[in-house]
Amino acid sequence: MFSLKISLKEFKPEAKKIYVLIFFIVCLTRLQAAQVIAETKKPNILLITIDTLRADRLSCYGSSRPLTPHIDRLAKRGIVFRYAFAHTPTTLPSHTNILLGTAPPFHGVHDNLNFIVAEDFLTLAELLQKAGYKTAAFVGSYLLDRRFGLNQGFEVYDDNYARSHRHKLADLERRAEEVVKPALDWLQKQSSSWFLWLHCYDPHDPYEPPPPFDSLYAEDPYNGEVAYVDYALKPLIDLVETSPYRSSTIIIFTGDHGESLGEHAEETHGFLAYNSTLRVPLIISLPGVRPAIIDEPVCHLDLFPTIAELINLPVPEGLQGISLVSVFRGKKLPDRKIYFESLYPYYSRGWAPIRGFYEKNLKFIDSPLPELYDWRRDLAEKNNLIRSGLVQKYKAELASLVASLSGVGEKIAQARVDRERLEKLRSLGYVSSQPVARKEVFGPEYDVKNLLPYNNQAVKAMKLYFQGEKQKAIQLLEDVIKKCPLLDSAYANLAIIYQKEGNFNKAMEILKLALAALPSSYEFFFNHLNLLMEERKFDEAIKFFEENSPRFPRSVEDPETLNLVGLAYTQIGNPRKAIEIYELAASLDDRQAALMANFGSAYLSLFLKTKERRALEASLEKFKKAIEIDPEFFQPYHGLGMAYRLMGNIDGAIYCWEKAAELNPDWPQINYYLGLAQMEKGEFNKAVSLFRKYLERAGSALSREEKEKIYALIQACEERIKK
Repeated sequence: MFSLKISLKEFKPEAKKIYVLIFFIVCLTRLQAAQVIAETKKPNILLITIDTLRADRLSCYGSSRPLTPHIDRLAKRGIVFRYAFAHTPTTLPSHTNILLGTAPPFHGVHDNLNFIVAEDFLTLAELLQKAGYKTAAFVGSYLLDRRFGLNQGFEVYDDNYARSHRHKLADLERRAEEVVKPALDWLQKQSSSWFLWLHCYDPHDPYEPPPPFDSLYAEDPYNGEVAYVDYALKPLIDLVETSPYRSSTIIIFTGDHGESLGEHAEETHGFLAYNSTLRVPLIISLPGVRPAIIDEPVCHLDLFPTIAELINLPVPEGLQGISLVSVFRGKKLPDRKIYFESLYPYYSRGWAPIRGFYEKNLKFIDSPLPELYDWRRDLAEKNNLIRSGLVQKYKAELASLVASLSGVGEKIAQARVDRERLEKLRSLGYVSSQPVARKEVFGPEYDVKNLLPYNNQAVKAMKLYFQGEKQKAIQLLEDVIKKCPLLDSAYANLAIIYQKEGNFNKAMEILKLALAALPSSYEFFFNHLNLLMEERKFDEAIKFFEENSPRFPRSVEDPETLNLVGLAYTQIGNPRKAIEIYELAASLDDRQAALMANFGSAYLSLFLKTKERRALEASLEKFKKAIEIDPEFFQPYHGLGMAYRLMGNIDGAIYCWEKAAELNPDWPQINYYLGLAQMEKGEFNKAVSLFRKYLERAGSALSREEKEKIYALIQACEERIKK
């Protein structure tokens, strides 16, 4: 990587021979020393990825806003790639591209949640682990949860974000400071070469920076999120700037994708494939290399081979990027096509796919309404250069590029089910070879650019609803559905409004219309099932799942869906079937509090039905696991109290029920259970007080027979008090 330029012109021939011999010996000695150093201590590698980070928010990329002083420190002593591009505008695929060094047509991961990285592929972490590195990852979002497969090769994979029962799995995240702190703790314990990947999710919407960044950037909360992440990274950057890290650590800083912020009518990301979401910052800082700004286009696929070459490891065969080390030496990169895609709308919403490539100064975007831009002159992509005579030429080039990148990953990533789990699914009757066929030919009406404005109207309708404008919201959504019956979000939002208004029949009618219009939509399948459960139509929910799950392979791989199905079986009095479902769900993700609490309830129901002691013991285990996951969730405390009472541990039951009452004071029935426990313990005054509280809070919802039962309990307690 480094060269020593010495002229021999001034030496006589004899002197030249002597000098060359000495020079050769010195160089050989240095080479041998370097090899010894390399063998004993390879350079550390720090990979920092920031979610949803626009390059133009960093001062080192020309921003006039002083948002990122600490990240800019890395740029001052590093190489800044002015035009670095992601291949996908969503989180899981982008990180898969980085850590596998291959593109989505090869590894098959095209979207969040719908795909799992196959074990067949070599990851960067696996390569480094085999080379003797200690490896650790600290991530900030469920979208990178270990169940999606990027934990391969990491000895430590820290995805310990708070798992509150109040949030959907896809919404789980933790602040950047909560990611950086355990990462620092791990790093400072390492004595040998290490690879640390740190991921911060904060700039992702919704933009809710913590104080004081919320008030400092009240008018632009996205900037507040960026500034906060920079602040949170300060302790880590401070550390790697000190000895011995500064002279022994390769630092790679990038974003997984950008954010549109309203450009091209896209509010966030994941729909379109313009530079606002594909251009990302890329800074590589390493010892002994002078700072530089590189204008050549590079991409995420280049990081894997670059790291391998920097630490003198053979670049694995099959990687689809190119090493950037030659750039550090002042050489130019070869011309090539850089592939990209945006397939969330295709896989999750049934819209037309978007694929394309960068080549030299041009960027081709293939969709029903294709586009061509000179991105060097028109980075904002305002002047579409496509002409009818060019479309087929660029389509053919794109098809050739996709073919050259494709591999076996497409099938592997969607197959996702291991053999043991497959057998379990077959035993439950949930395996089918007939999933919903995906549409492959699309007209302009399916183009994302045409559908996105309608989607924005659907989002606006929900804002109107939450502002108290219910009728305006409903009317707007009904108008959108008439104009664009392909828009899933309009149906979904209209069903939500009717559900919140207590109109179950109308909400179900909308969901049925949605599934008829968009039969491949997993979202409507889930929403339909969830609505049946909320209305306590458990038999209908089971029937709906059994009839439709074969069309949606994801349904038997989704722990949230399986949780609903298991609950339905428990409620209809079939706890054994429920337990089978929960075992499958827990094999996918055993860190969901609601799932584990319901799992415990199924075992408790089985005990009440069969008196099998092991079922009662299993219920205790599951309830305790749920509390461990989410100590603020009242349901497992209630279940654990029930189990303790059945075991004769009245004090344990009272403790759990009092905790449940503390966490959910609006649930009146807990006073009934506490009253029974205090009565059983002989605390009759306390029991009377609790029974009266139960009547006071739940009286209107109780039947006459239920009220009479409580009055009888009160009377029995009062008689015991008199004695």
